[in-house]
Amino acid sequence: MKHRYRFFAAAVMAVGLVAAACGDDKGDVTGTTDAPGTTVPVDTTPEGAVSILAWPGYAEDGSNYPEYDWVTKFETDTGCDTSVKYFMTSDEALQLFATGDYDVASFSGDGSMRAVVSGDAAEIDTARVTSYGDIAEFLKGATQNSLDGKIYGVPHGWGANVLQYNSDEVVPAPTSWSAVWETDSPYAGKIAAYDSPIYIADAALYLMATQPDLGITDPYALDEAQFTAAVDLLKAQKDLLAEYWSDYVAYEENYRTGSTVIGTSWQIIVNTLQGESPAVPVASVLPEEGATAWSDNWMVHSAAKNPNCAYAWINWITGAEGNAQVAGYFGEAPANLAACASMGDHCEIYHADDEAYYNELHYWATPTAKCLDGREDVECKDYAAWVAAWDEIKG
Repeated sequence: MKHRYRFFAAAVMAVGLVAAACGDDKGDVTGTTDAPGTTVPVDTTPEGAVSILAWPGYAEDGSNYPEYDWVTKFETDTGCDTSVKYFMTSDEALQLFATGDYDVASFSGDGSMRAVVSGDAAEIDTARVTSYGDIAEFLKGATQNSLDGKIYGVPHGWGANVLQYNSDEVVPAPTSWSAVWETDSPYAGKIAAYDSPIYIADAALYLMATQPDLGITDPYALDEAQFTAAVDLLKAQKDLLAEYWSDYVAYEENYRTGSTVIGTSWQIIVNTLQGESPAVPVASVLPEEGATAWSDNWMVHSAAKNPNCAYAWINWITGAEGNAQVAGYFGEAPANLAACASMGDHCEIYHADDEAYYNELHYWATPTAKCLDGREDVECKDYAAWVAAWDEIKG
């Protein structure tokens, strides 16, 4: 697992996929009503191919590391020849998905609902998802995978945006996000921030705790005054930063060299650095204010050319075997709790079945003008406003 990020520097490759769920050549798990009392089975014959759009690390075929291969068996079992396109940001994923060239894609919450609203994502027939009963209940029907009571995404895995720090340089160990936000931080010049408009939510989360008079209850639902306060905080933080990061490999290297000593991160980055020889002295904490987080889901394109192989892939990667392999490699909590049986203490470390921990987090969501916190008397800033503000913040 410590090698998780090494493949990011490699070229995008074609990979094969897996799914134990194609079943018979023709299934009757779902159907259309032809006449009262009759059902016409839907043809679920695998088409022979599937095109996947994914975060790096979600579809490994052994090309990077022979021991990490959970896709070859898929092609063998289902006959679904697979091609994979990796993306590095949610915005890139949405642009690629909109082309219609991909049957199925993994989306984080800052992109998933945009795919739904645009019409690119199809409603999921959960009767065709054989793993659905084993997926943690608190992941289902969430804002990042459902809309108006309809399911559009199948949960894959999730994780917190933790506070990572150099344990030799950052003493005492931090307990608050104040270490990266306050202008008198002793680590000024060596702080890192995530490079994405969604990072505005991290500022809003800190303001929820430190400026309660602003009335922020959801860091993704910000009215004019709340949004302005978050943007002002981010502008002030800019002078404290060593970097905005989105390149995981470069971010790790900056901790090795010491140019960065504290910032928002993912647990897998911590694990990677700790697992090196010699180990990089880093640790992580979930600060007292809580944290933002990501919860990824698989979505089928509304015009998918190979929907049956797309469902087959979802059934494999969210099934117990596939979900265990990808969660262990990627460094996340598996959505399928049955995966934990083969993962040692991984699920405990990542809080996979810890609903209380899950509820401490605020998952990436797409900001909309209609306030996500339920307010109807004001208008909130939509994602376009977040993008414009982020460009202004970074200059």
